[in-house]
Amino acid sequence: MGWEESTRQKMLHLKLPTDPRWASIAEMQLENILTDHAYCEQKAASSCISLILRFNDLDELVDTLTPIVAEEWGHFERVLEQIRKRNLKFGFPRKDEYVVELANFVKKGGSRMQQLTEQLLMNALIEARSCERFKLLSVSLDDVELRKFYYELMISEAGHYVTFIELARRYQNPDLVNNRWQEWLAFEADVLENMGVRGDRMH
Repeated sequence: MGWEESTRQKMLHLKLPTDPRWASIAEMQLENILTDHAYCEQKAASSCISLILRFNDLDELVDTLTPIVAEEWGHFERVLEQIRKRNLKFGFPRKDEYVVELANFVKKGGSRMQQLTEQLLMNALIEARSCERFKLLSVSLDDVELRKFYYELMISEAGHYVTFIELARRYQNPDLVNNRWQEWLAFEADVLENMGVRGDRMH
């Protein structure tokens, strides 16, 4: 089974595909999209660090997330390199309305493992959407180097998505995780539809 087919089965269960116009708009605002992407990688690393510190007694989680922290920060450095070599400006971060909406969907309270599940599923969803959009950029951009760059990151993000889902199933009843995952997918589709096409943002 090829990587693309495997990914479709494992990851592309997103309820709403990205509007095809997004990649074209993103290419016209490359400075903004690369800047936003860099901050997404920084926040991904920070999120994993927060989970490690909060659940430091869960050895498997700590050992699994630690290399992801390094990988996400490595992605940040690589995006910054793409910005610099094109003489673009690394701008200031902006409020990530997409992530704010997802954070508001996190169930408050419950057991410690339920709280962990919510955070892992939110991270998995962000990685899944990122992977989908990296795939669009990898086939749509005129810049050959950036197409290759986003293809490589697409594969990495797919791996992270699977890791977060598997960790959630490790620490919580898999049926409960699967049911909650479907709720997350449905909610994310509504969020994306209400936001419309925003080509200056990665999400």
